[in-house]
Amino acid sequence: MRVRRSGLGGAHVGRAQKATTGFDNPFQNLITGSAWGTGGARDHWTPRDRSMVSLALLAALGHDEEGAMHVRAAVNTGASRDDIREAFLHVAIYAGVPAANRAIKIAKDVFAELDADAT
Repeated sequence: MRVRRSGLGGAHVGRAQKATTGFDNPFQNLITGSAWGTGGARDHWTPRDRSMVSLALLAALGHDEEGAMHVRAAVNTGASRDDIREAFLHVAIYAGVPAANRAIKIAKDVFAELDADAT
C-alpha cells in the first residue's frame, strides 16, 4: 500500500478504498499486492523507470483511463513532462502513431489539470 500511495497519491488511493465494496475488494487486494507490491516494490528499477515503462505499455495497449492515472503517477515518481513525451514518441515508433497521439492528448489533459490545481 505504501508503494501504491507514493505512486498514485494518497487522495487517489483513499478514493479507491472508499469506493471498494465486497464485490471488488478481492480485486483491490490483488492489484495492491501484485501490481504495487510484488511488481512495484522491486528494487531493480526506480519508481520513475517503472512509471515510464507502465506509461508506454498502457499507451500501446490503448488503456486510456489507466494511462491518465499513470501520467499522474509518473509525475509523482519524478518523471518530467519531457520524459513522458519521450515515452510516447517511443510508443509511436513501436506501437503506432494513433496510440501515441491518443496518449499525448491524455497527457496534455492531465498536465492542464495539474497546472490548474497548482494555481
